[in-house]
Amino acid sequence: MPFSHLGLSDPILKAIADSDYKKPTTIQNKAIPEILKGNNLLAAAQTGTGKTASFVLPLLEKFSDGKKVRAKRVRALILAPTRELVVQVEKNIAQYSRYLDITSLAMYGGVEYQAQKQRLIDGVDILVATPGRLLDMYGQRAMHFDELEVLVLDEADRMLDMGFIEDINKIIARLPDQRQDLLFSATLSTRVRDLAKTAIENPVEISIAANAASKSEIDQWLVGVDKDQKSALLSHLITDGEWQQALIFIETKHGAAKLVTQLEKRGIKAESFHSGRSQAIRSQLMEDFKSGKLQFLVATGVAARGIDIENLVRVVNYDLPYPADEYVHRIGRTGRAGAKGEAISLVSRDNFKNLCMIESRLGHLIKRREIEGFEPRKELPISILNYHKSKEKRSNQKPKQEK
Repeated sequence: MPFSHLGLSDPILKAIADSDYKKPTTIQNKAIPEILKGNNLLAAAQTGTGKTASFVLPLLEKFSDGKKVRAKRVRALILAPTRELVVQVEKNIAQYSRYLDITSLAMYGGVEYQAQKQRLIDGVDILVATPGRLLDMYGQRAMHFDELEVLVLDEADRMLDMGFIEDINKIIARLPDQRQDLLFSATLSTRVRDLAKTAIENPVEISIAANAASKSEIDQWLVGVDKDQKSALLSHLITDGEWQQALIFIETKHGAAKLVTQLEKRGIKAESFHSGRSQAIRSQLMEDFKSGKLQFLVATGVAARGIDIENLVRVVNYDLPYPADEYVHRIGRTGRAGAKGEAISLVSRDNFKNLCMIESRLGHLIKRREIEGFEPRKELPISILNYHKSKEKRSNQKPKQEK
């Protein structure tokens, strides 16, 4: 089904064509018609599935009615967990609304209030904000919610993980009762469903079964390596493979800074990207990475939410994440829009349980490679997923399957 069959008007279709999008993704096909009908929505969709457009496009269609927003008012509020994601979503709004008279604003902390306050004076059609900065601005009476029509909770699972539940509840309590609510999350966990029960009335539920991490476009592989050899192995892979760019995920801010230093000692220029760095520095690093001026970015998982790089060919899990769904988010940064991508994980024995959970989540084993000179002293055990599959195969040969 082409975009023209989803009920979108010509200015939006023209902007979509300018962006070189050929046909809607599964989440877009399912979500856009429901949103245009005015239904509340509870949707599970992974990174790289076109989730943002699935709520932005119908919002633009709804707001193309020519209605003028009043001073200090907003028609739609999109809440997102990180500054980077807020900026990325607002950038998408501007991209898709280029032929419409619709205004949008990205609001986040770490920068001065005044510019954001000034933008709100005339009112904004679509406001994208982090919860904390939004409450600060509301407390300063920089905006009012009495004319709000739509609330979108984007990356709801990540907002809960980051401890935003109280802020979200405070915001919802200040919104009009009559509104359309849309919640998007990577997974519909118990906590997400609990939030939906209090925030969304009678939602239509959409869950995209296709796993973004299992896409054939992403070549996934891992290397078993001792923990103290990880930085040396990474340096070897970069130089031996003549890598031009990689987004490298690590668990802690301290670890990111340490790895950057270790890489630099081997002649590899890299930068760390985490919540401890100022917004100005993070914005500059992102621009440098997108332009190719910076080849290697070492990022913590939380900070990396919202990173959207076209044609990113490679992500590296220097540390395996927990929970397993975070792995899906991370590698979804590559292999986007049908492009080829590579996802490499450096796995030490102390990460074995995480590996088993990730492979169980994927439903398949991640292929293993050995790199000469980096064979681990502490061998990585046989995967539990592999063990269960073998056990099941043996059990099927018996008259009665054991439980």
